[in-house]
Amino acid sequence: MEYIILGILLMIIMLLYFKVADRFNIIDKPNQRSSHKEITLRGGGVIFWFSALLYFAQNIHSNYFFFTGVTLVSLVSFWDDIQSLSNKIRISIHFFAISLIFYDLGIFNLIPIWQIILVYILAIGVINAYNFMDGINGITGLYTLVVMGSLLYVNTKIQLFTDGAFIKYAIIASLVFLFFNYRKKAKCFAGDVGSIGIAFWIIYLVLKLILITESMIWLLFLAVYGVDAICTIIHRLYLKQNIFEAHRLHLYQVLSNEYKIQHRLVSLLYALMQVGISIVVIFLYQKVQDIIIFSIIILPLVCIYSSKFYLLNKVNLRLKHEA
Repeated sequence: MEYIILGILLMIIMLLYFKVADRFNIIDKPNQRSSHKEITLRGGGVIFWFSALLYFAQNIHSNYFFFTGVTLVSLVSFWDDIQSLSNKIRISIHFFAISLIFYDLGIFNLIPIWQIILVYILAIGVINAYNFMDGINGITGLYTLVVMGSLLYVNTKIQLFTDGAFIKYAIIASLVFLFFNYRKKAKCFAGDVGSIGIAFWIIYLVLKLILITESMIWLLFLAVYGVDAICTIIHRLYLKQNIFEAHRLHLYQVLSNEYKIQHRLVSLLYALMQVGISIVVIFLYQKVQDIIIFSIIILPLVCIYSSKFYLLNKVNLRLKHEA
């Protein structure tokens, strides 16, 4: 009953937000590098912050460092959705917010400074990768459902590492967001407030699980996004492009824009691929060495991602032929 009430409350909040967004013209205008063609309300991902707020209103003494951090990143991201902020301000807020959850998790006392630096890079990288991958209808909501569902399974069946309701609140928020976003014509987009806010939530949970189990294998719950984001950055560096500027070189963008595959289908394929990977990770956990599991998963993903170059080459050849 609690989660039904939560879903209803989040639905009401989302509908109220639509009125605010419409009133203050908080919209996403497509450009030549966008994967969508119509003006759509932006910032619908604010529902993730409201879900966190409702959770912490009932658990006021629980994880207040996390709530402070997610509030900061959501606030600066929402501001960035309305009017562009400098990268220095955004990164500074992200760094401070991540420091809060590091303190909460005791990371500063558990590992040496050089490892702390690596974890900072990892956390900021995951948050930004999640933002980079938010470009077509349904991809953020579906992928979040898979990641949170995987974490909930581990928390329930393998290793208790957090309050199960904490994960379920994120899942309910994802379902509500998908109701409005997973459509041929989306009612709203997540915006930075959504993609970065939920990414912050995920990195907190994943780090907590890694520390408790002393295994890095749980990073593979983000393998599909991670490989696509990293390989795309390498590709853009090779092309001598500014990696902070908008582009259309992610595999999902090639499939959606160049091959005209329906956005919702591409989003579903990404989610299903991560489902398969999460199942493999859970099944092989503590049965084989972590490095072997990483190899089994990462190498095929890189090969799948590399197919993008073949697809792009076919598109270029077709355009030359038509010219």
